[in-house]
Amino acid sequence: MPALPAAVLFDMDGTLVDTERLWLQATADIATGLGHTLTEEDLPEVLGRAVDHTAAHLRRVTRTGLGADALAALLTDAFGSMVAAGVVPRPGALDLLAALRGASVPTALVSASPRRIVDLVLGHLGDEWFTVSFAAEDTVRTKPDPAPYLAAAGRLGLHPSVCVAVEDSPAGVASAHAAGCSVVAVPSTVPIAEGARITLLDSLEQADLALLSTLTAPSARPSPRR
Repeated sequence: MPALPAAVLFDMDGTLVDTERLWLQATADIATGLGHTLTEEDLPEVLGRAVDHTAAHLRRVTRTGLGADALAALLTDAFGSMVAAGVVPRPGALDLLAALRGASVPTALVSASPRRIVDLVLGHLGDEWFTVSFAAEDTVRTKPDPAPYLAAAGRLGLHPSVCVAVEDSPAGVASAHAAGCSVVAVPSTVPIAEGARITLLDSLEQADLALLSTLTAPSARPSPRR
């Protein structure tokens, strides 16, 4: 088998755990309370986006008098309550994490959710799966900016080109792709366009070590130690 990636960097919501629908529901509920019904036109501003970004979008479309911080807090509280009730791993997620651990491949959690939400999910999923974790507050800019994936690879002492990112949203794929990672994309709610260094799958059940070993360019892999 060709060399495995130097690390695998995972998105959280909608990728590892079935929480993207909870975030969408929380946002829809808040929007309805403000007199706005979410439509497909709103989805690019909600899915894969940080709370602050979605709060700013809702302020624009509802023209609410609520401040940005107050609206972001409402969104976080609503989403957090749903997550606290329990999260369900996506099909194949735990098997892939176990295979990577068995192969001694480092992993990182790279999320656009607040640290409060990340820690709630890790409490259900288990933080022992990840070498490092990044939440929205941990970088100055978050997805779709490449900063989170650059930071995660840097924390692991690696160049992004030797890492594979696993994502479910266009914003997340854009972030990882711009950072220089190869990307495995399993769309959870909206379609993801094909592109160079983007491998589209129907489920993480299709992702295994053999597949991951084909996704980083040989020229980008670290030279064997002598």
